[in-house]
Amino acid sequence: MDKLTSALGYTPKKIAIFRAIKLGDLLCVIPAFRALRAAFPEAHIALISLPWAAEFVAGYPQYLDEFILFPGWPGLPEQPVDPVRTVDFLQQMQARQWDVMLQMQGNGTLVNAMVSLINANVTAGYYPADVPSEAWAAHSGLFQPYPINSHEVHRHVGFMTFLGIPSQGYALEFEPGDAAKKQVLTLLTDVQVTPGQYVCLHPGGISGRRWPAHRFAEVGDALAQKGYTIILTGTTAESPIHDDVREHMTHPVLSLAGQTNLNTLGAVLHFSALLVSNDTGVAHLATACHTPSVILFTSASPAEWGPLDTSRHRIIREEDAQGPQSVIAEALTLLTN
Repeated sequence: MDKLTSALGYTPKKIAIFRAIKLGDLLCVIPAFRALRAAFPEAHIALISLPWAAEFVAGYPQYLDEFILFPGWPGLPEQPVDPVRTVDFLQQMQARQWDVMLQMQGNGTLVNAMVSLINANVTAGYYPADVPSEAWAAHSGLFQPYPINSHEVHRHVGFMTFLGIPSQGYALEFEPGDAAKKQVLTLLTDVQVTPGQYVCLHPGGISGRRWPAHRFAEVGDALAQKGYTIILTGTTAESPIHDDVREHMTHPVLSLAGQTNLNTLGAVLHFSALLVSNDTGVAHLATACHTPSVILFTSASPAEWGPLDTSRHRIIREEDAQGPQSVIAEALTLLTN
């Protein structure tokens, strides 16, 4: 019997998960959600997350039944704190009388107190590995020391295993949907680009974790010379980075900055021959869409955040890159396989 059912004395019917971070962070936890759903196929499972994640939840009806907007909490940088909304949120969550509350945000330093205020019948999650377990609500046996040296996917599947919930594998998954695919195919036809004959470059991402724009331009020109159309993906805020790449390229390039949502971006990747990207959410999306990729790591650890399938996806550390040549070589290898 799993630990949640054992602690409750019955099979949970209402499960809330707290994970209010970014795209890549949520994609990496899908294998854990898959295991949770397999264990509790009849449960109502809700994700408490940031506003953007409403679209994410809608894309996984097989695992998630509800999106709940997180109003922020002191110390968490992703969402400004509104005390009135936060109090209302906690009261509403308490009123719903959840069977299970899962804290899957991180080591719990900032949020364990908050999730305990939801007052679910049982609460499970992580606590910092370097503090005594009794400092957190770990005496119940439902809190695990946060695994520091672990891949993000393995970390959360391991949490399910800790709770007695069998793994359903480590593969990421994302299905853009027929409507998004049709929309992207129309776009590609309009700009006279053939599916499977273009390469996506994603030069944006978190500041400080970006390969230089002129290096992306060099890669783009090299792949364009091989006959591939180059498409830049990113948000409206990343348009200046796209402009920088375009200014350094000698071949034509198409920018989709701000022109895609999560589903259409997934469809763009679905029809792409390859993605070359910084270590950011789009890199994980390519993995989930089964699109080959070359991922540039500047500061994050590939052992924690890199793709698990290194035959279809290649990892290059910035310090190991000899100019753009190593990236170009890996890209051409994947394109010719």
